Amino acid sequence: MSRDLNQRIFVAGHRGMVGSAIFRSLQTAGYRDILCAGRDELDLLDQRAVRDYFSENKIDQVYLAAAKVGGIQANNNFPAEFIYENLIIEANVIQAAHQSDVQRLLFLGSSCIYPKHAEQPMKEQALLTGTLEPTNEPYAIAKIAGIKLCESYNRQYGRDYRSVMPTNLYGPHDNYHPENSHVIPALLRRFHEAVRSGIAEVVIWGSGDPMREFLHVDDMAAASIYVMELETRVYQESTLPMLSHINVGTGVDCTIRQLAETIAKVTGFQGSLRFDSSKPDGSPRKLMDVSRLRSLGWEATIGLEDGLRDAYLWFVDNQLDARG
Repeated sequence: MSRDLNQRIFVAGHRGMVGSAIFRSLQTAGYRDILCAGRDELDLLDQRAVRDYFSENKIDQVYLAAAKVGGIQANNNFPAEFIYENLIIEANVIQAAHQSDVQRLLFLGSSCIYPKHAEQPMKEQALLTGTLEPTNEPYAIAKIAGIKLCESYNRQYGRDYRSVMPTNLYGPHDNYHPENSHVIPALLRRFHEAVRSGIAEVVIWGSGDPMREFLHVDDMAAASIYVMELETRVYQESTLPMLSHINVGTGVDCTIRQLAETIAKVTGFQGSLRFDSSKPDGSPRKLMDVSRLRSLGWEATIGLEDGLRDAYLWFVDNQLDARG
């Protein structure tokens, strides 16, 4: 492992769920010079502003966690914004990093880069082997482009730009919007409000049978730093020049029914669950193959129930009265 605590590190997207977790983890690890810039300080969609920021700050490493994100409904309603903004952010940051001679960068992607009908569990080699899920295809295309940007700068300029692809993430600083959130924050909020209001039944979309994998964001942050700190030789020997990304997950999944039952336990909901089979299930299973990362010596440590409890406590402490 390569760790120089005096490196100047820029965390792009430090106010988001993943970026804030990486920032906390870097502080815990002892890094002394961590740069952050909110949207009011640095607009990552502004190429000149990004270039000037890098030129002025003499950055050594970059964690590129900034992105426009949202649930199925948001992706369906705003596909142009999702592909445009994500392409521009990653292009601006990666190009500015190169122009300022930043040798090491970590790009954070998403499991949606894989084909809709990819063989389970999904291996890194499944990339670009089939049709993407239509609802989030624009976002997925942008994330695939980010991987290829990193690989292209590596091949042409000898950079050390790496990519990690997380499974479904949850935890502190998640988005609990009633319409635009992902499944865990949506269910945590729904069960919480049911307990507060004395509602006896919670309805969950779908049959409850699909299987999903979930990773606590603190584990994702730990994995990101672990991959970033790998010796260049080790990283290169474990990947391929044009297949260089690494999956990050638990390697374990559960049914949506099991997830809902665990959330009911965590939130103290004692009523009944009803699964509305008239609503879509989505893919029957989405599980990441994490054997590449395990072979490099890293595994997730936060169990689902403990992680959900942590996420729920953060929600109660920070967004108890949120209305979206």
